[in-house]
Amino acid sequence: MEETWQWLYPPLFLLSLFLLIKFLTHLLRKSPNPKKLPPSPPAFPIIGHLHHLKEPLPQTLHNLSPKYGPIFSLLFGSCRVVVIESPSLIQECFSGKNDVTFANRPFQIVSKHIGYNFTTVVNVPYGEHWRRLRKVITSEIFSPHQLSRFTEVRREEVKELLEKLHQKSRQNSSVGKAKVELRPFFGELVFKVLVRMLTGKKYYGQNSEEATKFMDIVYEIHKHATTSNPADFIPILRLVNYQGFEKRIKKLAHRVDTFLQSLIMERRTYNYKHTIIDHLLSLQQSDPKFFSDVTIKGFIVSILIAGHNTTSNTIEWVMSLLLNHPEELSKARNEINTHVGDDRLIEELDLSKLQYLNNIIFETLRLYPVAPLLLPHMPSQDCEIGGFKIPQGTMLLGNAWAIHRDPNLWEDPTNFKPERFQGIDVNVCYNYKYIPFGVGRRTCPGEALASRVIRLVVASLIQCFEWERVGEEKVEMTEGTGTTMPRAEPLEAICKARPIMETLF
Repeated sequence: MEETWQWLYPPLFLLSLFLLIKFLTHLLRKSPNPKKLPPSPPAFPIIGHLHHLKEPLPQTLHNLSPKYGPIFSLLFGSCRVVVIESPSLIQECFSGKNDVTFANRPFQIVSKHIGYNFTTVVNVPYGEHWRRLRKVITSEIFSPHQLSRFTEVRREEVKELLEKLHQKSRQNSSVGKAKVELRPFFGELVFKVLVRMLTGKKYYGQNSEEATKFMDIVYEIHKHATTSNPADFIPILRLVNYQGFEKRIKKLAHRVDTFLQSLIMERRTYNYKHTIIDHLLSLQQSDPKFFSDVTIKGFIVSILIAGHNTTSNTIEWVMSLLLNHPEELSKARNEINTHVGDDRLIEELDLSKLQYLNNIIFETLRLYPVAPLLLPHMPSQDCEIGGFKIPQGTMLLGNAWAIHRDPNLWEDPTNFKPERFQGIDVNVCYNYKYIPFGVGRRTCPGEALASRVIRLVVASLIQCFEWERVGEEKVEMTEGTGTTMPRAEPLEAICKARPIMETLF
């Protein structure tokens, strides 16, 4: 008899939950001092506004702003989310005392397990521990001096990329050009640069078992870290292990921890100090309590998560835009010919001379920012933004994608126009309306490294190859899914080596 009625339990539970929510909502409406929350569309019980969420998410959220304004609130299950879409609101959140208030991150399942129980520089709560981690990553890992130490690493890996593309272009010897899918080349390049900086290991593609294992781990981390998990917003789903997500994350976290620990143990056997892990281990000797192995592994995970897909995606977007705008591609090549020539490969020291190339990168990041909704923030106390009350624990999303395309802020905002950045200091003139790497205390500390890699790769590809679209039609520019907004489809192009390649290789 008991088994006969078991099917009634879930709907009865949901009905009870719905009635409880309605009762609590009624009480809040009767409260003498209700909070003036940002405007919000009608919500469903339990799921809130989750039914509104469709990829690409930045565009979906932006479609709500004409009706509800530049600040509005949503319910992702039981989690209140506030979306802001104006530079003035961004400034209000991330300057003055509010910058400290919004310096926390929401607690999510991936951050708990992959992020060593919320202790990495990406997700640790704001406070003294975060300040020390931030100081280490800015002054010890990504300082100009440290980045310069790895110049040769970046140069060698870019040169190897050029050689691979050269071989590919010669496969059809009758015409000397070939169709290539560029995403794997860019992903592997960035992976190898980061791995060499971290560990000193030079992997040749995926030929070694360890390289394959390491790359698989990196892609698994990105797969789970850049997609949303319903159990983060509807707690009951976590109790029933919805879709087995948390179980998979725990297994992945164990794989990640075991592999990273093996890298640390391996570096301990070396007497020289050339890598990021080596440097962190030397700091461990003077302060073993703070620079524990867990802290070091947290730095490694943070660098891989923040630095891999974001950088490779941006390079792919740059090349997509240049294929669709051959005049701009020609201008960039002429600039390289003028300042570098065609008798040597471009070096990082040359990049400061290439203003038009830099404008191309700026304009690409305007149209396709590395984190179009920024990383989510969470206020540590009740506060007020734009005249509205923002309760403690709310998830704040800054829609950089919408701000970067606002016609009230940018002339002809949806078109690719690198000239708009000519002679402009973006940090001064475009302060809060140009935020591709975030803003405030928790802005991306890896911006300098990403900028060096992106500019060097793009400049080298322009210098060494002729590029054409596969067909007559323009390259499709549809955005894909995920928090780092990759292209929906991998980029394909026709690649033909220029004379410099025959001379140098």
